[in-house]
Amino acid sequence: MGAVAVGGVKAAELDGVTLDAYGTLLTLVDPMPELLALLPGHEPRAIEHAFHAEVAYYRGSVGAARDATTLAQLRESCVGVFNEALGSSLSVEEYVGALRVEVLPGTVEALERLRALGLTLAVVGNWDFSLHERLADGGLRRLFATVVHAAGKPDPGGILRALDSIGVSRERALHIGDAETDEEAARAAGVRFAAAPLSDAVAALT
Repeated sequence: MGAVAVGGVKAAELDGVTLDAYGTLLTLVDPMPELLALLPGHEPRAIEHAFHAEVAYYRGSVGAARDATTLAQLRESCVGVFNEALGSSLSVEEYVGALRVEVLPGTVEALERLRALGLTLAVVGNWDFSLHERLADGGLRRLFATVVHAAGKPDPGGILRALDSIGVSRERALHIGDAETDEEAARAAGVRFAAAPLSDAVAALT
């Protein structure tokens, strides 16, 4: 069964909603001001290059950070990539401290509306183990019945694990995300799909 794009889907047709994390619920605050302050002897362009090198490494390795121990290992490796690219010596604490995450506008209101419609919510993110902490820091963790990190989308396994955890069938589920990997995972899982922004996706429910 392929994913069904949302267009006036009735909330009564759903029992649960899975949601992507980065770009749908949360976003990264521009880290450059923090990094510039930490690295006054380096050119901004070089810092930006090193940051993008670290991000590319992180995206390819995020699935390895499935618990606190492997998260610490991934962070050490990521900072090593950054420092090697820049010729710097930031500590893990300094680098991670410069990466601040914030809740996207309208997120809480949209999630509250979904819950008011009687829907059970789950997060399915291609994020490391720290996703749980990030959601808690943003005041969002309380809104979700379960959180699946390092989901490996477009693989549908994360969505299917979340649905199994919350007891929702794929025929009665909707996945909301901002990337092609979200739509592909939804299609492979056989659930409906709606594209972020979250507020727009929720407003489309009838």
